[in-house]
Amino acid sequence: MPRNSSQAPLTFSPAVRSALDHAEPIVALESTIITHGMSWPQNLETALGVEAEVRGSGACPATIAVMDGRIRIGLTEAELTSLARTRGAMKLSRADMAVCLAQGRTGATTVAATMIAANLAGIGVFATGGIGGVHRGAEASFDISADLRELAQTPVTVVSAGAKAILDLPKTLEVLETLGVPVIACGQDDFPAFWSRSSGLPAPLRIDNPAEIAAAQAMRSRLGLSGGQLVANPIPREHEIPREVIDPVIAEAQAEAEARGIAAKAVTPFLLERIFELTKGRSLAANIALVRNNARLASGIARELASLRKDGE
Repeated sequence: MPRNSSQAPLTFSPAVRSALDHAEPIVALESTIITHGMSWPQNLETALGVEAEVRGSGACPATIAVMDGRIRIGLTEAELTSLARTRGAMKLSRADMAVCLAQGRTGATTVAATMIAANLAGIGVFATGGIGGVHRGAEASFDISADLRELAQTPVTVVSAGAKAILDLPKTLEVLETLGVPVIACGQDDFPAFWSRSSGLPAPLRIDNPAEIAAAQAMRSRLGLSGGQLVANPIPREHEIPREVIDPVIAEAQAEAEARGIAAKAVTPFLLERIFELTKGRSLAANIALVRNNARLASGIARELASLRKDGE
């Protein structure tokens, strides 16, 4: 674990504590998908389903959230249920995580906050849906997700279906390159675009198996390189929404957001909700499928990392 982790207000679930004590593979999971991404009871069903995917793939799930002034590393089913019913939970990134803890409030972790907590807990792999990135029109708004800089400084491998398709993907890849973040496509040469298997943009790197991804993470540590890795795992073909179908929907939702003056943190929730409506729920079904797919790949990477650690003992 990081040197300062003993000072952090961490509370481990019994399952995660046991997995850490026995050097077993663990996959961190975010909690904003529970509090801000879906409504009750689908949010709980999805959270439980993703955790089941991790367990079924040979790893221990560690859903992360802030509750009662503590960073909870792993939640029991009762705690997941409570979080899924919570209204008004803070959406936490690096900027507001400490305030939430100091005030004893409930907060759900974004990609950046989940990476911070996972690293404090000694967990090296995290599965999510899609990372944040450079928003469209960022040349005027300067709206760039904290996820990108977190990837450059926190040593956690993040498995996602690329960046959210509502973003400016070329600029997002440019920023990741500038920050020195390895962007690794798994199983294809193209960078995936969340609901679609391809963004039409080439991924900088390609690795097709969990063992080599884990080896690359271990090598970064040996070289003393800061930051993590972004593993871009395309949505399963049977669940994808092709670009020619989803792009006009995204454009329509973007135009509505601009016309209504929706900006800053309100943009992403509005766009995702409007896209859900315009696709008649297809976007949410695809989102759930890709998160579960990412959980399976992340579990494989976590198993390989655990094996590398044991071999190094």
